[in-house]
Amino acid sequence: MIAIFDYGMGNLHSVSKAVERLGYEAVITADPKVIASADGAILPGVGAFGDAMQNLQETKLDQEVKAFAASGKPLLGICLGMQLLFSESEEHGTNEGLNLLPGKVVRFTGDYKIPHMGWNKLSFLQEQSPLFSGLAEGHVYFVHSFHAKPELASDLLATTDYYQQVTAIVSRDNVYGMQFHPEKSGELGMQLLGNFLALASGTRS
Repeated sequence: MIAIFDYGMGNLHSVSKAVERLGYEAVITADPKVIASADGAILPGVGAFGDAMQNLQETKLDQEVKAFAASGKPLLGICLGMQLLFSESEEHGTNEGLNLLPGKVVRFTGDYKIPHMGWNKLSFLQEQSPLFSGLAEGHVYFVHSFHAKPELASDLLATTDYYQQVTAIVSRDNVYGMQFHPEKSGELGMQLLGNFLALASGTRS
């Protein structure tokens, strides 16, 4: 069973349906007991970083996310959910994140279109990652005005190019993050999500 954190900010329904289409059970929940019993968990997110952290703290789900990460079971942050895994964000002032991954979320700056929106090709930096098992580099769909800058290169699994190298997928131990929405990113997106779910179910190591 895959727990999807319900903290009021995320495409909960679309993520849940994608998990089910891939043949896994998904439960949208804020119940600590249900979360703790899950094989894997997904932290989705749409909106502003500070608002999301406030919602997580008010519902005490910030502690549940950290506890799940500490359990060693696979955790996936999607879009804003990925950004929340980092130490802090400069969106609407400095806001502290979950601090599961060291690094900062910053705004795109430059003479180009913001937000970054559209299909961009992934570049796999750590092809041995189980997330990439059986996959080839391809395009996924991005919509974001802020991007994560990990402190450690070892946490960076894949990038894309948008006038600079942009963080696309991150990982440290059992904690994973995708800046794009895999459920809205065609075949490759669903394959990446499927590999994460296979990790959570114990069918891929």
